[in-house]
This record gives sequence, structure tokens and C-alpha cells, in this order.
Amino acid sequence: MLLRRHPPRLQFRPPTRGEELIRFEHLQKSFGPKRVYDDLQLSVYAGETLTVIGGSGTGKSVLLKCLIGLLRPDAGRILFEGQELSGFHEEDFIDVRRHVAMVFQGSALFDSLTVGENIAYPLREHFPRMPAEEIRERVARKLELVNLPGIEDMKPSDLSGGMKKRVGLARAIATDPEVILWDEPTTGLDPVTTENINQMIRSMQKQLGCTSIVVTHDMMSAFTVSDRIAMLANRRIVQVGTPEEMKVSTVPEVRAFLDARRQELGLQEEAR
Repeated sequence: MLLRRHPPRLQFRPPTRGEELIRFEHLQKSFGPKRVYDDLQLSVYAGETLTVIGGSGTGKSVLLKCLIGLLRPDAGRILFEGQELSGFHEEDFIDVRRHVAMVFQGSALFDSLTVGENIAYPLREHFPRMPAEEIRERVARKLELVNLPGIEDMKPSDLSGGMKKRVGLARAIATDPEVILWDEPTTGLDPVTTENINQMIRSMQKQLGCTSIVVTHDMMSAFTVSDRIAMLANRRIVQVGTPEEMKVSTVPEVRAFLDARRQELGLQEEAR
């Protein structure tokens, strides 16, 4: 009988700020006849907030899901701290997800569980021997960090959209991950709540020293939270630059996207 060879357990060495932490190398991905990536290449550096922008259906969220093993690229490599994840199996990604946590677009909270139980869930999954008292203390600390102290006994149905986003963040940081993935963090939120979420993304970088990858089509948010912005178009990354560099970009895909977003924002302002 042939035994399946497992890749080595993820050996994580906390990187120095500014070092390459994640690399997407020559990624290809299709869903049936729809090609999402032809030759996507992108590096993410420790301690930065990198935002991926692009039109609907260009594969922004697919990139995050490939990183944590929820989807698999058809070809190419993904390296995390220099270690290739391409050969990892589902159970091997459990360790990756302890270091790389995702805040889903819809928060993805379990409706049948309380807020406290939702935040405790990844702790019980990744640290099965952690004492119950330590779990309670950590849940309380994470809720304080997202400015929602004392709501452990509430249910998700009792929360506003912004509160759900913050509880989703508290759950994501419960395991003290080195990387936080944000999937459309401000979608459907009012301007005040959107600004609160933007400040929270920046706050996580300062307070936890973590690396963030943000996927959004909200350019105001992108310009607010980002150290660098990557534009995804035509099945590849067409430009990476600082917010200031992207604002004056001459790359046609970037110019067309920003002009369309500016026109949309202008129409929204007129409507108000």
C-alpha cells in the first residue's frame, strides 16, 4: 500500500518588517471556460497593508481563498515565508489558517452560537488543550480590541452590520495571526461605519504588527488604508504602487478603473 507523503508542517519564522512574506508566482486559475488568472504574480511584504483592486469578477477574492487553501490554483506557486503551499492537502492548511486569518465579506458568523462562542471557535480548533478560562480571557481581550467589550452573550442576529464586521475581526485575530485577509470589508456599510472599519484595519497593523491583504472596489477605503495597491485586470496584476503612484498612473486599465470609480462617486455625491 502506498502511503501519501505529507509536506512538512509549516515552519513559521516571524519575518522582519519589509521582508517578502507571501509570493504568488505565475498563478493560473479557471472555473470551467472562464479564465481568472493567466500569469498572476504578486509579492506581499511583512508589516504592510496591501490592497487588491479590480472590477467585479476579476478574481480578487479568489486570490485570498487560494492563499488559505479554500481554492486551488491550476498552475503556479504560492509561497508563504519561503515555503511552497502548492502541495499542501486540506488538513495541512489547518496550520496555515492559524497564521493567516480571513475576515469574510458577510462576516460568516455562526448564527446558532453566541458572539463569545463564535470567537472561541478557532481557539478550540487550533488549541484543543487551551483551558476554558484562558479561552474566556482571550475572547474578552479580542472584543475589547475591536471596541465591543462585554457582548459575549449576544447572538449575531442582535448585531448591526458594522458590529458583525468587528466580531468577525475579533474571531479572525483570536489566534494572534501574522496575516489578516479582508474580503470587501466595507461593502454595504454606511459612511460612518466604513470609516470605523478603515481605522480598524490601520489599528490592527499598528497594535498587532500584522500584515494585511485587503480586497475591495471601494477606492476611498483603498487610498485610506493601503501602503501599496495592486490592480488586477486582464487576468493578471497590471500595476503595484503606493496610493500616490496609483492616483497618477498612466497604465490604461488603472486609469479606466479609477475614472469609472470617480464618476460613480461623483454621481453619489450629486444624489445626496
